[in-house]
Amino acid sequence: MKYTELPVQEYLSELSSNAPVPGGGGTSALTGALAASLGNMVGSLTVGKKKYADVEEDIRRLMKKMTEIRNDLISLIDEDAAVFEPLSKAYGLPKETSEQAEEKERIMEKCLKDAASVPVRILDDASQAILLLEEFAEKGSKLAVSDAGCGASLCRSAMEGAALNVFINTKMMKDRAYAEKLNLHVKNVLEEYTPKAEMVYNSVRERLGG
Repeated sequence: MKYTELPVQEYLSELSSNAPVPGGGGTSALTGALAASLGNMVGSLTVGKKKYADVEEDIRRLMKKMTEIRNDLISLIDEDAAVFEPLSKAYGLPKETSEQAEEKERIMEKCLKDAASVPVRILDDASQAILLLEEFAEKGSKLAVSDAGCGASLCRSAMEGAALNVFINTKMMKDRAYAEKLNLHVKNVLEEYTPKAEMVYNSVRERLGG
């Protein structure tokens, strides 16, 4: 099933069910894609306007980069489901004998690493989108500045959701060196970009008198 092709209400129904996918990872990717789309909305409302002619080249550059991020995040919605399903099945593998236990541990480790890899990409995409949204908020149409702020807020949610989906997988990994490497990367991205998202949101809020 391609979750990116489902109507919104059907996606939400699937998300609400007891099925292993979609889950928090794919939904974090969707949240990031929504944020990226809001950034490009600001751009679309800016280009072609005489008032913003001096920044039009910059806006078009931002829109191109944001489209690339959005497209990657869209692909990660289904990719997250694809890497998580094998993990959900691996939990049920038998371990009555030592051979079965070893085989289950080997399969689980691979599945855990695969399952953690996608939310790391979601996190990285969302963090880069924040930088673009900051510039959209500064240079884009004042009529759409609230959309840039909303996008920044959604990017923060996408990052934090993706981070949790990394941590739940690294927590169970036997390869602790690999797990801690991923954890450190996630923590560093959150530490650097969460304040940036807050800054963009608060800047927009202040401009709107909120």
